[in-house]
Amino acid sequence: MMLDFHKIRRLPPYVFEQVNVTKAGLRANGADVIDLGMGNPDLPTPPHIVEKLCETARKPDVHGYSASRGIPGLRRALAAYYDRRFGVKLDPMKEVVVTLGSKEGFANLAQAISAPGDTIIVPNPSYPLHSFGFIMAGASIRSVEAHSPEQYLSNLGRAVRHSIPAPTAMVVCYPANPTAQVVDLDFYKEVVKFAKKHEIWVLSDLAYTEIYYGDPPPSILQVEGAKDIAVEVTSMSKTYAMAGWRVGFAAGNERLIGALARVKSYLDYGAFTPVQVAAAAALNGPQDCVDEQREIYRTRRNAMVESFSRAGWEIPEPKASMFAWAPIPEPFKEMGSLEFSLRLIKEAHVAVAPGAGFGEHGDNYVRLALVENEQRIRQAARNVRKFLEVNGVKVKPEKEPKAPKAEAAPARKVAG
Repeated sequence: MMLDFHKIRRLPPYVFEQVNVTKAGLRANGADVIDLGMGNPDLPTPPHIVEKLCETARKPDVHGYSASRGIPGLRRALAAYYDRRFGVKLDPMKEVVVTLGSKEGFANLAQAISAPGDTIIVPNPSYPLHSFGFIMAGASIRSVEAHSPEQYLSNLGRAVRHSIPAPTAMVVCYPANPTAQVVDLDFYKEVVKFAKKHEIWVLSDLAYTEIYYGDPPPSILQVEGAKDIAVEVTSMSKTYAMAGWRVGFAAGNERLIGALARVKSYLDYGAFTPVQVAAAAALNGPQDCVDEQREIYRTRRNAMVESFSRAGWEIPEPKASMFAWAPIPEPFKEMGSLEFSLRLIKEAHVAVAPGAGFGEHGDNYVRLALVENEQRIRQAARNVRKFLEVNGVKVKPEKEPKAPKAEAAPARKVAG
């Protein structure tokens, strides 16, 4: 029997896979590909977290099934984090559940609260799972163009008016993946007001909340009454460079958390207990490591914006996250993001993520990840410069470095 399965038919080919296959082929032939495509942190997990994992794993009583909702100590640690970071009080037993990373939490939340016939409002461009988590649950998606938070907010009313049946949930994600934009608390106040008016659940993705370069981003749960309609998903992956550990959280509305916990109870027994103990140590322990990693990403961001600009490709300065969201250079814009990404990796040996993978409104952009060190980023910029010049793009000549100024003589005191 060769019929496709129903849910698989609703999933398009994975756009990023074409770049990944090309990257693997080039590397197999000895090419030095600089990978700015996948958001896989290259920084090491802080030593004290690794040590706690190893210490706990040596205990003989921690290798059985764990708790699907998460061990109480980790749920308390997450509640304490929300209290000190956002001033939000959470009941760790009723309003927090531990997930196998934010991706699993979001996908199972979609399974828990949606069904065929439901309509979900999703920003576009956005992280693919924001749409496909609900599509796999059988729901329909109402995409709302979201090149800025203001654009998304202004189009929500129209999305509701033109959706049949009326939407049951909506997604927000700030700091945004892929656009790297941020919002203030007033944005969330408008979202909560809108959602209550139209009786819509709100799912907030807060995975990049600790990678910021200005004011710390807020949480939707800071808004009065937000817990009536909102749940927030976050992760240890980026904040503590623990992507492979697969541990995250959902927090907020008790009913939504209960629905997620019930679905999870049928699907998993929770993360490995030593991983959860180490995650609690990360949240409860010193946070200097988070500050240090943020500064590394800031340095990389500055290097990328500066070096790519000199190479002839203007990269808008991201305000947060570990990504830059860049318009395709003008001479290549008509070919779309996938063809441009394939040209770039084949000719410049620089891998980026095609914007089309984040929705049709992302097709004039690509996403660049800050997952290579500063020297490699500058090398990528040099490769890009050659790529642009070979393809007939006029690039401004490199400026000669300025000679150091002669040291000024000490100023004489004025008499009198």
